[in-house]
Amino acid sequence: MCLLLLVPAALLLSGCERKQDSLSPASHQARDIASLFWWMMGGAWIGLALVVGLLLLSWKRARKRGFGGDTEGLKPGERPGWYVVVGAGIVLPIVLLSALFVIADLFVIRTTEAPAKDATKLTVRVVGHEWWWEVRYPESGVVTANEIHIPVHTPVRLEVKTADVIHSFWVPQLNRKIDADPAKVNAIVLDADRTGRFRGQCAEFCGDQHAHMGMYVFVDTPAAFSAWLAREGKPAAAPTDAAAQRGLGVFTNGSCSSCHAIRGTSARSDVGPDLTHVASRTTLGALTIANGRQELGQWITHSQRFKPGNQMPDIPLDDRRLQDVVDYLEGLK
Repeated sequence: MCLLLLVPAALLLSGCERKQDSLSPASHQARDIASLFWWMMGGAWIGLALVVGLLLLSWKRARKRGFGGDTEGLKPGERPGWYVVVGAGIVLPIVLLSALFVIADLFVIRTTEAPAKDATKLTVRVVGHEWWWEVRYPESGVVTANEIHIPVHTPVRLEVKTADVIHSFWVPQLNRKIDADPAKVNAIVLDADRTGRFRGQCAEFCGDQHAHMGMYVFVDTPAAFSAWLAREGKPAAAPTDAAAQRGLGVFTNGSCSSCHAIRGTSARSDVGPDLTHVASRTTLGALTIANGRQELGQWITHSQRFKPGNQMPDIPLDDRRLQDVVDYLEGLK
């Protein structure tokens, strides 16, 4: 009874929030992967039906003859079901698996691979860290973190590597997994056929906060993407009010600047994410918490509470200095 209840419960929970769904593809590449899955699933169910049918047939015949049957004196090739075992148990699986391998290699894997650099207008370089994603647009010099923007209906070359351990970049609705390898750069194509926000995740266990190493891919219209890229390419705006000016001083003269960069200021470290336009992002800590004023203050002073073991220590700021820093960072859009 409990097992019967678990099945509908699992289905209901899986449909609560469709954040990562490889069966709801939003690109040609993801659609090919989903189609391959359904063909494999259909073949598996047909195979299961054949096996169950043969078992039932053999059970029915065994009852008629009496269990055990009379097979004495028969040669191996004359035994009942011999040809079925050889054909359905050996020959058919070899043929089907070989065909599946050829289809997967020629028509699925190759369509997911990245085009040559000179064949695309846009390249995005992603570097995996424990536990966040560095995102770079080499043609424009834009640097951000955990949120990737691409234009719709545009093949984008995505290059992935790691700064520490092996990670795996995966946005199920857009393409297959790709490892972030310390020894080489791997690449795939992102070519979305509709706008929207698509969630991704590190798919290779990489340490304590592996589960909190997510990313978003925002697929924008060409005009919206161009506007976003132009804004992100600018240095941080100079603060105008007194509180934000004090916050800039706290940031650049304190421990914050030893790990983070803000273009247009003296903070130039690359240990942690670039914060030049941090207020334009939707989350903090690689999708760990939302990016709001209250959450930002809590993240600064108690990041270890939200993401234990991450590289950012809790920063002990008094309330006034904390509010000044938050005022400054909230203006970086």
